[in-house]
Amino acid sequence: MSSQKLIITGFSLVLVMILSCQSVHSQLRVGFYSHSCVFAEFIVKDEVKKSFFANPGVAAGLLRMHFHDCFVRGCDASVLIDSTASNTAEKDSPPNNPSLRGFEVIDNAKARLEAVCKGVVSCADILAFAARDSIELSGGLGYDIPAGRRDGRVSLASEALTNLPPPAFNLDQLTQICRKRFDTRRNGAHTVGRSHCTSFSDRLYNFNGTSSQDPILDPMYAAQLKQQCPQGSTNPNSVVPMNPSSPVIADTGYYIDVQANRGLFMSDHSLLSSTATANQVHQYARNPFLWSSEFAAAMVKMGQIKVLTGSAGEIRSNCRVINN
Repeated sequence: MSSQKLIITGFSLVLVMILSCQSVHSQLRVGFYSHSCVFAEFIVKDEVKKSFFANPGVAAGLLRMHFHDCFVRGCDASVLIDSTASNTAEKDSPPNNPSLRGFEVIDNAKARLEAVCKGVVSCADILAFAARDSIELSGGLGYDIPAGRRDGRVSLASEALTNLPPPAFNLDQLTQICRKRFDTRRNGAHTVGRSHCTSFSDRLYNFNGTSSQDPILDPMYAAQLKQQCPQGSTNPNSVVPMNPSSPVIADTGYYIDVQANRGLFMSDHSLLSSTATANQVHQYARNPFLWSSEFAAAMVKMGQIKVLTGSAGEIRSNCRVINN
């Protein structure tokens, strides 16, 4: 399955998941670097393009990384910080390790930006730009990024565990974690390009402790998953693509699959558990442009969650390390 469809799947889920959250406000603005570092967005896009053409799967990784950053301490690039002898950072928490990827793209962009605009462009803005570029390269709508984020100085693995919703969450749990952690609007976005078998194997072999298959799953889809994820397999690298249809183009096939009980996680199927979200699933399935435009708006909103601006935080010279 191509990276285009992998990107759409996870983001489609959270676009609907956060529909009941409230508005977000920030001091970010479009064109923030138009005078201080005029080529900032071009340089980031160039690095994303180079990596995308070498490995299209990196786009899904960058989108997921942006989501996992924003949903922990806000969009402050804390997910990029390396662990130290005295601290285990977010990137090494189970929700992120070993599944997060694309760090080298951010590193390369940051190195180029430091060479031409030293100490100007934040890692948090680089990550937001890279997520946008990944969407556009994968066939989605482009959009303007309000920038001016600054980088956080704290990264704790424990906070990733408590703030990132697991795949087994139902709709009520997804909505509660959104409302509890953030002040966002009726939009949001998330990416999980691919999934390890261990994240959903209970639905195939031990649903609700019954040693049987989840009866909601489409039987043919379940059989396909069992071939990809054999029972008892201990291979930590076993992964499957998120969406069983439309593998080449960035479209709304995800919603069609959810309607047909081919959602990989219980959280996918939970979108049909309320009238409001079920109606949105049906609308997006019928109207690709509606989904594309709301998806772009959702990314802008998500990118403003609890941002640091002004004199807060710092501008890291190395995205992996807090400044001395």
